[in-house]
Amino acid sequence: MHIVRLYIDPGTGSMLFAILIGLLGVARFVFKGLWVKLRFLFSGGSKSDLDSKTIPLAIFSDDKRYWSVFEPICRELDQRGFDVVYMTASEDDPVLKNEYPHVKAEFIGAGNKAFAKLNFLSATILLSTTPGVDVYQWKRSKDVKYYVHIPHSPAELTTYRMFGTDYYDAMLLSGQFQIDDARKLEEIRDLPAKELVLTGSPFMDEKARKFKERKAEADAKKEQNTSSTRTVLLAPSWGTSGILSRYGAEFIKDLLATGYHIIVRPHPQSFTSEKELMDKLMAQFPESDQLEWNRDTDNFDVLNRSDILISDFSGVIFDFSLVFDKPVICADTEFDPSPYDAWWLKTPTWGLSVIPRLGKKLTKENRGDLKTMIDACIEDQSFTESRHQVRDEAWAYQGEGATRMADYLIKKYNELKAESKKTENSKSEKPGKVLKESSDTP
Repeated sequence: MHIVRLYIDPGTGSMLFAILIGLLGVARFVFKGLWVKLRFLFSGGSKSDLDSKTIPLAIFSDDKRYWSVFEPICRELDQRGFDVVYMTASEDDPVLKNEYPHVKAEFIGAGNKAFAKLNFLSATILLSTTPGVDVYQWKRSKDVKYYVHIPHSPAELTTYRMFGTDYYDAMLLSGQFQIDDARKLEEIRDLPAKELVLTGSPFMDEKARKFKERKAEADAKKEQNTSSTRTVLLAPSWGTSGILSRYGAEFIKDLLATGYHIIVRPHPQSFTSEKELMDKLMAQFPESDQLEWNRDTDNFDVLNRSDILISDFSGVIFDFSLVFDKPVICADTEFDPSPYDAWWLKTPTWGLSVIPRLGKKLTKENRGDLKTMIDACIEDQSFTESRHQVRDEAWAYQGEGATRMADYLIKKYNELKAESKKTENSKSEKPGKVLKESSDTP
């Protein structure tokens, strides 16, 4: 008698386990929500009372590193007395220790557990940097009236994975090119037009504020960098088109051969999606006096102390060059647009098109003398003016981002509440009966 054993490879097993966890999470929140509603109604509560429990503004962050994106907005809303519920998928998110009276933070679980709760959320507005709503595990909740997206950098939206922002209702953007690209994608895919608002970038504003403060402090103390060794930051994106995937160990060897201090800061997603590669590179190139691996939650300090950035198509290019006003070298990794929304437009992405105005382009042909290229790029002042031009294109309303976003969110909330009240009154109106106009303000 032969015993037939069913073999499931690790990848499939992991996927099935994730599906099971997701289904269990969904079931838990469905029954929990139903029980709460039944208990509330049987205790004498009305549906209108239950609706009043809806969160005015929920913020979802899938990683702790995005607190720096949301904090300026939360601070502005807190100052205006507007309540926010901040939902994070990171158990050690700094927001959990925030001291803003009107910002309630809660850890809602990681991965599918977080999405299970979001899928049954009751809120007037949900604000997030996370792409992919209604594409994979994260579904639009019927009890959330409006989904608003903000990017976490002033780069283009077309380097999101496909359909990343299709099912948001609105986007708050920092550059006209983002609006143009979003409209093109809507036209190509025959999508309803979103509300696209140019508001600026609170994230960039905050970095610029900190940079000016640090510089003023250093000037007051008459501090100068006396080190003769330049610091080179390698901060690539993740995926098959990223520097570490394309060039790997050979590129790190080339950097070390310059004799400069090298900081390698992989994209956080690399440690999840490219874990085997990261483990291999970190083992092959352990930290030393010349080399450091950086995984800080906030990238401000590492950007501030670096003299030059080497990257590919990562949005960190714009943080570095536009806030810190320093040169970049962008490696030509033969960007493959097929996994991204950029594939639909059939034109070069805005980010890649402006690289020649920010610094030099690194190719297979000129990689031989990396040290000379680094020196030339740092010393060449011709990039300064063009960097300022790109800054104006990518970063509208500099210094006003948090104010403008708070203005929008509060106004939109009042509009949605007014619409909801009007709809409720219309449903409750009976033939022959004239409803008395409410004096309540939305």
